[in-house]
Amino acid sequence: MTTTPTTARATGRVAIVTGGSGGIGRAVAQRLAGDDFCVVVNYAGGTAAADETVDSITSAGGTAIAVQADVADEDAVAALFDRAESELGGVDVVVNAAGRMVLAPIADVDLADLDALHRTNIRGSFVVAQQAARRLRDGGSFVGFSTSVVGTAFPTYGPYAASKAAVEGMTMILARELRGRDISVNAVAPGPTGTALFLDGKTDEEIERLAKVPPLERLGTPDDIAGVVAFLASPSGHWVNGQVLRANGGMI
Repeated sequence: MTTTPTTARATGRVAIVTGGSGGIGRAVAQRLAGDDFCVVVNYAGGTAAADETVDSITSAGGTAIAVQADVADEDAVAALFDRAESELGGVDVVVNAAGRMVLAPIADVDLADLDALHRTNIRGSFVVAQQAARRLRDGGSFVGFSTSVVGTAFPTYGPYAASKAAVEGMTMILARELRGRDISVNAVAPGPTGTALFLDGKTDEEIERLAKVPPLERLGTPDDIAGVVAFLASPSGHWVNGQVLRANGGMI
């Protein structure tokens, strides 16, 4: 199911948020809608959750539509951008929050799981970035997602950190390739954040231990991360370009 947009805001700025049906993606979609963006909420399979995100935006007076697409499918992602252009007028901000996680020691990781992880986190990041590079309006912003584990190097995070290191490399290069169009390209690298992606499969003791790692001594929240994304998507954050912002409460 997709949702018909309400009347567009006066600003006319449009954001696509992949993985927008829950977790950090939902918080980002809601925050950008609160900042007067018309939001395209992309989702892979959870139609009900995507509609809940849209409903939370439209009930607050915002504009949003839900559009299903596998981020690793180039035709589906092209159609996602088509919807944004045909129904909302164009694309000014792309936030690629879609992702998956596999936790296992490198010696034990199932290579089929690794392939699925890389399909979403690496191929999907390139597919979304490719369409963004072609179709973002001048003056826009692209925000990808890495992870602070690229730096902290926690055991069992090898597959996930490897996929996100690829995102960081792509971020630096894409920022330079879009020279001349006034488009900023950055990535946000959250630390431990209280989402289903992070919490699933962890014991209460593990969660408490990880929450104590940052000097601020708590887990991040989706709203914490959404605030960073909103800054990068705003005029105030536009001078930040080609960077990875580690939003992690002070983890090294």
